[in-house]
Amino acid sequence: MATTISLSPFILIMMIVAVICGWRVVNWLWLRPKRLERLLREQGLKGNPYRVLVGDLKDILKIQKEARSKPMNLSDDIVPRVFSYVQQSVNKYGNNSFMWFGPTPRVTLTDPDLIKDVFNKIYDFPKPNANPLVKLLANGLASHEGEKWNKHRRIINPAFNLEKLKIMLPIFFKSCNDLISKWEGMLSLDGSCEMDAWPFLQNLASDVISRTAFGSSYEEGRRIFELQKEQAELTMKVIMKVYIPGWRFIPTTINRRMKEIHRDIKALLEDMIKRREKAIKEGEAAKNDLLGILLESNYKEIQEQGSSKNVGMNLEDVIEECKLFYFAGQETTSVLLVWTMVLLSRYPNWQARARDEVFQVFGNNKPDFEGLSHLKIVTMILYEVLRLYPPVLGLSRTVHKDMKLGNLTLPAGVQVSLPIVLVHHDCELWGDDAKEFNPERFSEGVLKATNGRVSFFPFGWGPRICIGQNFSLLEAKMALSLILLHFSFELSPAYAHAPATVVTLQPQYGAHIILRKVQI
Repeated sequence: MATTISLSPFILIMMIVAVICGWRVVNWLWLRPKRLERLLREQGLKGNPYRVLVGDLKDILKIQKEARSKPMNLSDDIVPRVFSYVQQSVNKYGNNSFMWFGPTPRVTLTDPDLIKDVFNKIYDFPKPNANPLVKLLANGLASHEGEKWNKHRRIINPAFNLEKLKIMLPIFFKSCNDLISKWEGMLSLDGSCEMDAWPFLQNLASDVISRTAFGSSYEEGRRIFELQKEQAELTMKVIMKVYIPGWRFIPTTINRRMKEIHRDIKALLEDMIKRREKAIKEGEAAKNDLLGILLESNYKEIQEQGSSKNVGMNLEDVIEECKLFYFAGQETTSVLLVWTMVLLSRYPNWQARARDEVFQVFGNNKPDFEGLSHLKIVTMILYEVLRLYPPVLGLSRTVHKDMKLGNLTLPAGVQVSLPIVLVHHDCELWGDDAKEFNPERFSEGVLKATNGRVSFFPFGWGPRICIGQNFSLLEAKMALSLILLHFSFELSPAYAHAPATVVTLQPQYGAHIILRKVQI
């Protein structure tokens, strides 16, 4: 007698769901990566065979750990230490190569023409969807795409035009002058002292962004900076792991701490923003700091476009842009200044040339906008520092649909890597002295130095170039000018050369220098 097996609708549905989920997992972990690998290899692209889930990440982490275990020789050829795996991949497989970041292949692009295409086609090559935990660091303008990016850029732009930057110049001077006074107070009777300049330069950049963004000083914003610094370190740990959908909901130690930091920063900023919004609604004039200009621009946008859901920025948007002000504004300038001081300590002839120029332009007068704009040697030095020690080592973009790029046809699902530091150190693009400090190469400007090619892009390039570029360079010129007017400096015997990435390129063991008072 035959037995009839009856399945309840619920069990049937669960079985179907399980089959679908299983198929998606197999597709994500194996079928899709292997299909993409085949399509890339058919075009002559080379790379390691795909390894389930981890790809090349284990090897990348191993090499990074080895590189960070000890300082390097005193040299500007930093790629083997900070970008070793990418360099090894390119050396092994050639410029047309790819790497595996988990189950996603990432094609390395070193040809300036291809890099230019990627930067220009912002809708065809958007930024990859970041791990939701990574977004906790700062999810503002730099992360947005499409219409949201357009809207935010339009609203934020007024805060970074040159006229607004001129207004902020006295704030730059005040923060930099406070640093000079602090250092003068540390000098011994012979007019010298040995110190780690790195924390001082971090505090300087923090103070500048606090005052210019929110009208407060570093001391008042200290808690936010401490939290952002910890968040950045946790973010690096998250970036170097395979992103597993839903993992952020698992209450691991890192996950819990990152969410806790996010809540604390959000509460501090929300209180600050609401006070400002209330003042504006009560008729007070908007302050000429970044937050004031942003809120005024946002208020104007809403009045002109109407108050529908998608017009202007909401409170959450403003909070995320403030976090980006805090993080990007502090990080970019502090690392630019610290590597500039390290390099000028090693090349005293360039330090002397820069000091002579600053004395010639300003003498005993306070640095002003016009004078800072005419500092040719200082500008050449800053560009060369950005070439050798770019704040961010590389950028990535994603491919959502099959795209033609030069002779390549990139299938949907791959990413492209734009290795800033690798391109900046390329001897074929920069000459035999590419790995050496030579500001003279920028004597006739960036266009001449690059022969019009996209081989220098420390702030990105194209429509999405960093909105704070002029802000950062102006602040760096002000700080460097005042430091050169008051001090000479050289590397301390305690200095250990160890560039390392904590989101941005930082000195792993600090920047120990000997400071001496300049005798006028």
